[in-house]
Amino acid sequence: MRVVTCLLTEHDLRVVALAAIVCVAGCWATLDLIQRALDRDGRQRSGWIFLAGVSAGCSIWCTHFIAILAYQANAPIAFAPLTTLVSLAIAIAGCTAGIWIAMSPRDRRYSPIVGGALVGMAVSTMHYTGMAGYHVDGFVTWDTPHIFASLALCAILGAASLYTFFLRPWPHSTHISLALFVGAIVSLHFTGMAAMTILPAVTGVPLADDGDLKAMAVAVAGVAFIVLATSFASHLIDSEASFETIRRLRELALNDTLTAMPNRVSFHAGLSETLERAETTGRNVGVLAIDLNRFKEINDLRGHDAGDATLKILAARLKGLIGDGEHVARIGGDEFACAKIYRNHTDLVDFISRVEKALHEPFVLEGIDTVPAASIGVSIFPNDSRTQERLMSNADMAMYRAKSDPHHAVCYYEAKMDETFRDRLSLAQDLKLAIEQNELMLHYQVQKDITSEAIVGYEALLRWTHPVRGPIPPSTFIPVAEETGSIVSIGEWVLRTACREAASWPEPYKIAINISPAQMSHTDLAELVHDVLIETGLAPERLELEITESTIIRDKQATLLQLRRLQSFGVTIAIDDFGTGYSSLETLRSFPFNKIKLDRSFMSEIGDSPQATAIIRAVLALGKSLDIPVLAEGVETAAQLQILRGEGCDEAQGFLLGRPGRIDDTVPPSVENAA
Repeated sequence: MRVVTCLLTEHDLRVVALAAIVCVAGCWATLDLIQRALDRDGRQRSGWIFLAGVSAGCSIWCTHFIAILAYQANAPIAFAPLTTLVSLAIAIAGCTAGIWIAMSPRDRRYSPIVGGALVGMAVSTMHYTGMAGYHVDGFVTWDTPHIFASLALCAILGAASLYTFFLRPWPHSTHISLALFVGAIVSLHFTGMAAMTILPAVTGVPLADDGDLKAMAVAVAGVAFIVLATSFASHLIDSEASFETIRRLRELALNDTLTAMPNRVSFHAGLSETLERAETTGRNVGVLAIDLNRFKEINDLRGHDAGDATLKILAARLKGLIGDGEHVARIGGDEFACAKIYRNHTDLVDFISRVEKALHEPFVLEGIDTVPAASIGVSIFPNDSRTQERLMSNADMAMYRAKSDPHHAVCYYEAKMDETFRDRLSLAQDLKLAIEQNELMLHYQVQKDITSEAIVGYEALLRWTHPVRGPIPPSTFIPVAEETGSIVSIGEWVLRTACREAASWPEPYKIAINISPAQMSHTDLAELVHDVLIETGLAPERLELEITESTIIRDKQATLLQLRRLQSFGVTIAIDDFGTGYSSLETLRSFPFNKIKLDRSFMSEIGDSPQATAIIRAVLALGKSLDIPVLAEGVETAAQLQILRGEGCDEAQGFLLGRPGRIDDTVPPSVENAA
């Protein structure tokens, strides 16, 4: 009752109301700044904790000072400036420290309680320090129970406030925390003031002017609101910066940085909405998967800048043709995706025609006429699937079918594709385990000197016997290995195995091993070969690596550098499948190959096709002029061998000279047979 009496009869309630407004506003701002600190880390968190401490300390001090001015002492009063300023410093420092401790990650359950209690103690210390600077022309007595009650209330309510705010044990915990924070300050002040009794002295000194006290209270409130406005401005600036950051991150997350068109995430979100709309309205949706056919060629031959420029041009074309109910996106690399909601199939056909035209029209790039091309796969909702993921997968399967068919740039999904795709996927998964399961083996095909028919070496040929499917042709599993990347580990196994077995042969024949483009791109081939030669003990001059010209085209400088390193070890290099593909004379000029392998496709036409015979004769003449021996592959008849001998070919291999077969780890059977 003493506290209530103190509030109602010894205070100017109008000034008390002003103090209450400052208190509530300050507590609200403080909790908001604490939340900002929780959402940050590092230096930003420290900065927000400091702002929260300043906001709390200033608003609590201003509340205290205004409420003191509302107190009617009925005696002349004065304030000690230094003590009053010290009380402000205590409030700011104590609140900052309490908030810092409350946010400590060491003990998230008890840290808010300790920190909140410290804030309450800082408020109490500030109050009684301020009262020490409150000078009254009279006699002041204090009631000890009320003092201890004020200290206990402030500490308990402060601890409860931050505990509630940080742990949020109840609904509306933020509002409850605000009420407890305000309660801590109010209970401390009015219980503390109730503990004080003033007996005025009769000195004749006039009382302070009531209007001046109220003006001072308003001024202090103004300062408090300036501090709070500063905190609020910081909040707005941070919110605006956060909003802009989120907007920018969202833009980056949903758009491709190179082409400025929607990316995979954005396309999937748009497709999901389109499918929902189609489900509701009973319409169809066509999904297109697009892959550029000649993009790698542009990148390899003209550089990545030309590749980027190509993507920008084609992306601009695709964005330019999009109308209502149509979507387009770049979903990665040289892959794009489109979708269209439609009612009549002719609308979808028209859309596909527009897309196909945009992707096939030539353009000038760096002064060179460039003709792009693309493979397009189409799946349709709901005929092919009702789920977004399956529609995209079906469109991809149709696209890969279009890519493998030189006569069709656009293919629609068909149900039988699923079986083929699943079979290929199963084969790829089994192939990854083939090395561990000891399912791979090497066969060797003899290579002979055409003139003397003496054995000069063997080519290592990879074979795979599947535990369920049985023998699988290399023409089936090698492309799968190249697509999935398994060819790198398989190629290393072939290299190690072939070198180890060749090192055990009784005669120092050469061993020829094919190197895939992936091995050249993804491994330090020279380092690998060096390690294998040391490990197996095979003489470097007995190892011959066969590469195709397409392997060199991928990254000519890096590839030629690796090949020169290999030759420095003593390893010989052969260019394989010569006469097909690029077969550029520039390649032979750029690198001193040790052997040219004439592709087997010419052997079937030799003697019957003047063109094939002319090409063979030209390659043999080229080899002689460059002093590079030529080996002909695929020799199957005596007539073919006789023609090659007459044209001056150096070496040959084929069924006529010996079929591929296993060679024993100690004595190769074909060597014994030759003997």
